[in-house]
Amino acid sequence: MVAIVIATHGNLSEALIGTAKMIFGNMENVAQVTFKPGEGIENLLDKYQTVSEGFEDDQILFLVDLFGGSPYNAASRFVARKETMDIVTGVNLPMLVEVLGKRLAGGSLEELVATAKLAGADGIKSFKEIFTHQKLANSAEEDEGDELG
Repeated sequence: MVAIVIATHGNLSEALIGTAKMIFGNMENVAQVTFKPGEGIENLLDKYQTVSEGFEDDQILFLVDLFGGSPYNAASRFVARKETMDIVTGVNLPMLVEVLGKRLAGGSLEELVATAKLAGADGIKSFKEIFTHQKLANSAEEDEGDELG
């Protein structure tokens, strides 16, 4: 089973895992890494090493908050020469939920990466865009059949 590390600035990683536990219950091979003020890349590398040693598998997916941020930069150094690890940026709750679901279904590392990218983007919605689109679709349906024939 692919292990998952959520790594973020501040307490976001803790909050994401806490919320995911509300949906999935206790989760094996899932860890959070918090980047705290005053810490540097070396601190994160130590944390990544510690959590990775606790996993049963050497396949690890890092879900980090910002591309180019310290959690990402440290993770990129950590996974650079490891074929069994990858990183996806922009972690959010829809992404995490879908990745955890795919993992339960036996998804490979590559499938989890694809799921993370798709779910992360698909989880972003605008109420106004959805409402306007539905309103236009309903209006078009109502207009059908009104033609004089």
